[in-house]
Amino acid sequence: MNLKKTNNQKLFFIKKKINGLSKTGGRNNSGKITIRHKGGGHKRRYRKIDFCRKDNTVGVTYRIEYDPNRNANIASIFNKSNKKFFYILAPKNLKTGDIIKSGPNIDPKLGCSLPLSRIPAGTYIHNLSIDINKQGQISRSAGTFSIIKEKNFDFAKIELCSGKQIDVSTKCYASIGIVSY
Repeated sequence: MNLKKTNNQKLFFIKKKINGLSKTGGRNNSGKITIRHKGGGHKRRYRKIDFCRKDNTVGVTYRIEYDPNRNANIASIFNKSNKKFFYILAPKNLKTGDIIKSGPNIDPKLGCSLPLSRIPAGTYIHNLSIDINKQGQISRSAGTFSIIKEKNFDFAKIELCSGKQIDVSTKCYASIGIVSY
C-alpha cells in the first residue's frame, strides 16, 4: 500500500469529501440584512464526516487534520477493503498509522465504532447514536465524552458531560475515546 505523494500526483483522493460552503453575510432569504457587522473572514470548505460507522470496515489513520467548521480535529482514514478515504472525528491520542475498525464483532480499542453491548462499562465514548437507525448525535464537540455507567441486555445507562444520565439501547453504536481538541 503506497500512500506517499509524488511530485506529479496530488492528493485528489479526499476531494470528493470536501464541498464549498457559501456565506450569508448576515442576510436572510430575501436579501435583507438581519444581522449587522457580519461577513468577511477566511474562506472555508466543508468536510463530510462519517458519523454513521456501522459496516464492517478496517482502516488505517492516514493523517490528523484541522477542520475550520468545527472545534475538534478530524482524522483521514484509508479503508483497505474498498480503497477509499473517509473522515471521522479524531479521538484524543489517535496517531497516524493506527488501525481503526467498525462493526458489530470487533474488540473495543481507541477510535473503533461498535455497539454498546460490546463496550465494557466505565469506558469513555463519543459519537453516540440515540436510535438504532440514526447516526451519532451525542458527544461530538471537542473534548466531550460520555461514560457507560451500567448495562443490561436491552439498555445501557449513559452519563453525559453535563451529568445528565440517559438510557440508550445496547444496539446503538458509539466510538471509543474522548474527542480531540
